[in-house]
Amino acid sequence: MLCYSYTMKNNRTENNITIRFIDLFAGIGGFRYAMQNAGEELGVTTECVFTSEIDNECQKVYKENFGDMPHGDITKISAQSVPDHDILLAGFPCQPFSIIGNMRGFEDTRGTLFFDIARIIEEKKPSAFVLENVKLLVGHNKGKTIKRIMEALNELGYHATYKVLNALNFGLPQKRERVFIVGFRTPCFFQWPSEKIPMKPLSKILEKNVSKEFFASDHIRKKRLEKQEPTKEPTIWHENKAGNISAYPFSCALRAGASYNYLLVNGERRLTSREMLRLQGFPESFKIICSYTQARKQAGNSLPVPVAQAVIKKTIEACAFLPSSYQYETDKLIVDGRLRLFEKEKEYGEISEASNS
Repeated sequence: MLCYSYTMKNNRTENNITIRFIDLFAGIGGFRYAMQNAGEELGVTTECVFTSEIDNECQKVYKENFGDMPHGDITKISAQSVPDHDILLAGFPCQPFSIIGNMRGFEDTRGTLFFDIARIIEEKKPSAFVLENVKLLVGHNKGKTIKRIMEALNELGYHATYKVLNALNFGLPQKRERVFIVGFRTPCFFQWPSEKIPMKPLSKILEKNVSKEFFASDHIRKKRLEKQEPTKEPTIWHENKAGNISAYPFSCALRAGASYNYLLVNGERRLTSREMLRLQGFPESFKIICSYTQARKQAGNSLPVPVAQAVIKKTIEACAFLPSSYQYETDKLIVDGRLRLFEKEKEYGEISEASNS
């Protein structure tokens, strides 16, 4: 399925690889940007061969920025009609597992959308997949929901693992924790991204001249000042469900359904559409063609691009799509559906002991 060839130039191996991928529950294209960026980092070509997104407003924005009009409701699309691909990407709807929803999981009909991912995986058998959801998926129903998902993926013949990652560790000034699930058709070496990129300061995110329409009313601003003193550096003030106010040099997680005053820059104004996209790692070239209400919803439902990019890069490396010169030594091996750890002998000497391994 994978198309690749190698040529020698200046005593250096160059690859001509095209990785084909599909983008399910695509939103406004966060996963697609992540894949394209990861491909550029590794020197490979990526091609999106299929996209699905049910929201009409998101479809318009996606087409404006990528030139492709996404297919609609994935439940009405046969798995056979989906083109062959190497990697499946899906940020499947989080409402069933989120604190914002009813916490009903698979009892919520939206929760069954995971199984639309599963039927496509079963039919097309991609080399790998990367899924994304809210952190609370891991603890939902005392861990039974994530266990059922992992069991389903294992039943399809894939070796999968998951981990919660925070956007704050990938250069974004947003505390946004998301669970990523990565799976491979063939057992392979895979290592989760562990780098901690310094956080971009809010001063690099916030716009200088903001229209008065974004400023909260005098009443709201006065209430904020009753609970929080002004700060010298730029901060984003967060109001939780209990009404407590906290000021941070970063943003708390953007939320699609939050009140307009959930996050206020310096306790005074709402984030602009561009600022919200920057907090998610979208490029400056991203075209905003919708209303502010839609932009808030779309940004709140999107994923942090640099986090997904780091995960996808590791996934591509693990799939052996690249020449051997790109491969690296790792201490982690996914085999038989389990993540096994290995340590170098020199750290323990000739004799090493281990318990409960």
